[in-house]
Amino acid sequence: MTNAAAFDSWIACRKPNPQARLRLFCFPYAGSGASIFRTWSDGLPSDVEVCPVQFPGRGTRLMETPFTQLSPLIEALAQALEPLLDKPFAFFGHSLGALVGFELARQLRRQSGAQPIHLFVAADRAPQIPHRDRPLHALPEGELLVELHRLNGIPGKVLEEAELMQIMLPILRADFAVYETYVYATEPPLDCPISAFGGLQDQRVSRGDLEAWREQTNASFSLRMFPGDHFFWNTTQSLLLQVLSDELRGDA
Repeated sequence: MTNAAAFDSWIACRKPNPQARLRLFCFPYAGSGASIFRTWSDGLPSDVEVCPVQFPGRGTRLMETPFTQLSPLIEALAQALEPLLDKPFAFFGHSLGALVGFELARQLRRQSGAQPIHLFVAADRAPQIPHRDRPLHALPEGELLVELHRLNGIPGKVLEEAELMQIMLPILRADFAVYETYVYATEPPLDCPISAFGGLQDQRVSRGDLEAWREQTNASFSLRMFPGDHFFWNTTQSLLLQVLSDELRGDA
């Protein structure tokens, strides 16, 4: 597989922009795919090329086996995305995606010294905080569906579609396994700024969990809370994109 072909499967909904000043790689939350970022390029500066990352097992990669551990996922991503790191880049990730962005930044530092110019993390506790929620990836189906209802990340009508959920549940279990089996290893803080975003009504990730990301950078840190729960940007996307736009302009 050529380098170009390698990243083609990983990046979906991308609108190549030769004039772009930087690329923003976006990592989705558990169970979702690159399509959640499909409209982001319309709400960000024209010199930012949005690169939504598609994990195996969903969307255009539905027939591929999803990862169940973080390390192999990070190693595959670092190799696949290398051809797109030829200009400044930043990472945005929500929940599981935040952890992916963080560990990918550390992997790139170990591998080549390349670093994002900014790491944006949303709705995820800092990685050094141990996992404290009930593990979901191995729950019986009935209990898992109850937890999914409680999390409010999947529309109720979708949860009630038995055939659709039979497709989604293996993906969700795999993603939850990636997140829940993660073991933090101490390394020096990153040299890029970190901006954390959270939902004021998020029952899973507290303000303190987000504040702790400050320990992971030698550069500047900021925290912004938005109205809403764990999936706050479903209802505040335009405001989030405005904040991202302002921060990315500051990174020029």
